[in-house]
Amino acid sequence: MLGPLAAGRDGGLLGQRQPSAVSTLADLVLVIHFAFVLFVVGGLALIWIGAAAGWEWVRNFWFRIAHLGAIAFVAGEALLGIWCPLTVWEAQLRGADAGKSFVAQWVHRVMFYDFPEQVFTVAYVLFALVVAATLWLVPPRPRK
Repeated sequence: MLGPLAAGRDGGLLGQRQPSAVSTLADLVLVIHFAFVLFVVGGLALIWIGAAAGWEWVRNFWFRIAHLGAIAFVAGEALLGIWCPLTVWEAQLRGADAGKSFVAQWVHRVMFYDFPEQVFTVAYVLFALVVAATLWLVPPRPRK
């Protein structure tokens, strides 16, 4: 009698495929992409929370420049009509095999929405302007 965790002929669980190295690499690119998004969006939230709470690290010059650079890169891509390289690489790695791991499915649901391209361009540019204004409103410490 086969239990719920019985191995199939392909070595995986019954009814499941074993992830290929390429699929795992695609998942890794997706996780890196998610971390980038988290840095940009979460970074702004942490800057404002940190400014109110008196956290000195949110005034770190290099953190703030990296944060502004990250969203400026995204806004620039959008204005030029260029696809994000991480999105392109993940799609190329997945190729015709669009199957995703459980985690990849959830990350995609959080990160990707079906709106017109112009909506994202406006959102990215406005977000970049808010980050730039935050540099003025919550200035970083001068470099030593």
